[in-house]
Amino acid sequence: MLEGCVPWPDDLAERYRRAGYWLGRPLGELLAESCAAHADRVALVHGSTRLTYRQVEQEARRLAGGLLGLGVRPLDRVVVQLPNTPEFVVMVFALFLVGAVPVLALPGHRKHEIVHLCAHSGAVAYVVRDEHRGYDYRELAREVTAEVPGVRQVLVAGDAAEFTSLDAVRAGGTEHTGLPRVDPAEPALFLLSGGTTGLPKLIPRTHDDYAYNMRACAEALGVDGTGVYLAVNPVAHNAALGCPGVLGTLLVGGRAVLAGGVRPDEAFELIRREGVTLTTLVPPLVRMWVEAALRAGTELPGLLLQVGSSKFNPSEAERARKALGCRLSQWFGVGEGLLTYTRLTDPDEVVLNTEGRPLADEDEIRIADESGAALPDGREGELLVRGPYTIRGYYRAPGQNAGSFTGNGFFRTGDLAVRRPDGNLVITGRLKDVINRVGDKVPAEEVERALLAHPEVRDAAVVGVADPVLGERCHAFVVVRENGPQAPALKAFLRAGGLATYKIPDRIVLVDALPQTAVGKVDKGALRASVAPR
Repeated sequence: MLEGCVPWPDDLAERYRRAGYWLGRPLGELLAESCAAHADRVALVHGSTRLTYRQVEQEARRLAGGLLGLGVRPLDRVVVQLPNTPEFVVMVFALFLVGAVPVLALPGHRKHEIVHLCAHSGAVAYVVRDEHRGYDYRELAREVTAEVPGVRQVLVAGDAAEFTSLDAVRAGGTEHTGLPRVDPAEPALFLLSGGTTGLPKLIPRTHDDYAYNMRACAEALGVDGTGVYLAVNPVAHNAALGCPGVLGTLLVGGRAVLAGGVRPDEAFELIRREGVTLTTLVPPLVRMWVEAALRAGTELPGLLLQVGSSKFNPSEAERARKALGCRLSQWFGVGEGLLTYTRLTDPDEVVLNTEGRPLADEDEIRIADESGAALPDGREGELLVRGPYTIRGYYRAPGQNAGSFTGNGFFRTGDLAVRRPDGNLVITGRLKDVINRVGDKVPAEEVERALLAHPEVRDAAVVGVADPVLGERCHAFVVVRENGPQAPALKAFLRAGGLATYKIPDRIVLVDALPQTAVGKVDKGALRASVAPR
C-alpha cells in the first residue's frame, strides 16, 4: 500500500472480500463498465451541456492518456480544485483510470489550505479552473507553485495563461492507448477531514471501500438507472461525491445534474426540468428551501431529500416534509467512513427523531465512556466504529492516528451518541463541543435544539468563549424570522422549556445568517472569533 497509509489487517480484509463488500475491482474499471452499459444515455447535465455516458468515457480516456504523457503515474497525488462542472467528473474518472490519486480540495480553499494539501500529499500536479465566481485560480496556482516545488504541473480548465490547458492534455492523450494496472486495495482518492478549525487531514479511501460506499448508498436510497441526482453542495465533498452522490449515480446508470449554486429558485427549476429524484442538503439549506417553497407555493413531490452533516431538529424535519411535499431520509456520516441512515420503510418516529442504523452489517458500533469502555443502549457516549469502509488511519499522520484510533482499529468519531434498543442511533452532539461553564458542562447542541424549538427561530449556533471568571461563557447566535423574538424573550422561552439554568446562554446575539464553512457546516470558529475581542 502507498507509504503513509494504514492498511486493514489481513484477516479483516479477507473477511470483507469473502462477504462481498470488496469486489477487487478499481473504480475506473467499474465506471467504464457502467459507461459501456449505458452508452447513449445522458450521464451529466450542467447548464446547457448534456454529456452521454459514451462521451464521458471518451473524454476521461483521452484525458488519462494525456496525464500519462505528462508523466503522471499510479499512486501519484494530484490536487483537484474544480467547481461543480463536467471537468471535475471527467478529471476524477481519468485519474482513477491512471491509478493516480485525486486530492479533493474545495472551491473555497485558498493559499493556506492548498499549500498544505500539495505539500502534505506530495502532489505532482494541481488542477484548477481559470476563474470561478470572480476569483482567479491561476494567481493562486502561482503562489502555490512558488512554495511547493514538487508540483510539476498546473492544469487549467479554460484560459491556462502560462500553465497547461486541459484541452491540450486531452489532445495529447490520443497517443496513449494502454492504461496501467490499478490495484483496488490502494487509495483511489483523498477526502479531507471535516471540522471548522485547523488544516484538513487527508482521508485515504481505497477503490475497494469507496466502491462499496457508493453501491450501498445507491441501493439504500433506491437509486438505479432511472435515478436523477442533483448536486448542489460541492461535489468534491463526500456526500455529493459518493453517498451515492454524482459518482454513485453514474455507477448505477442514473443521471447526475450539477448545479451552479444552492439558490432555491435555480434548484427548483432544475428539479422540475430534469425530474430530479434525489438531492443532498445540510439543515441550513433545507431551511432556506422551505422558506422559498412556502413563499412561492412550490412542492417537490417526486423528490427524496437526503439530509445530513449536522443535527436536524425533529419539528423542522416534519415541517420540511410538509412544506416541500417530499420524502426524507436522515443521514449521519463522516468522510472517514461510517454512514448511518433512516430507511425508506422506517416509521415517521424513526425518520424524524434518529439518524438511523449503520449502512453495513459489518459496521461495528461502540458507544464508549471516557475510559473507552462500552456503554449499554440508552446511555450517551462517544461513537466509535470500525468496518469495511471506515479507514484505519489518516495519511502520513502517526501522531493524529494515535489519538483518533484505538489499538484495535476503532475510529473515534468525536461525536456523542445514544443507541436506542431498536438499533437506531441518535447523535446528541460533539465530544469537544461542550462548554465548561464554572465546571458545569453545557452541550452546545442541546441548547441549539432548545432554541430551534421556538417557532420563530430559523437557525441557531452556540459556542463557548473563554472567560477569566467563568472559564467559558455560553454565546448563542440566533437567526429569527422577521419581527421575531428578541434575546430576553428567547431566554424566557428556554427557561419555560425547562432548560437548566446553567445552560441558558450568557449572551444571545441576533444575526441575519450564520457563517458557513465550504461544505455548508456552521463555522463556529468564525463565531468565536467575532466575540473573543469583546
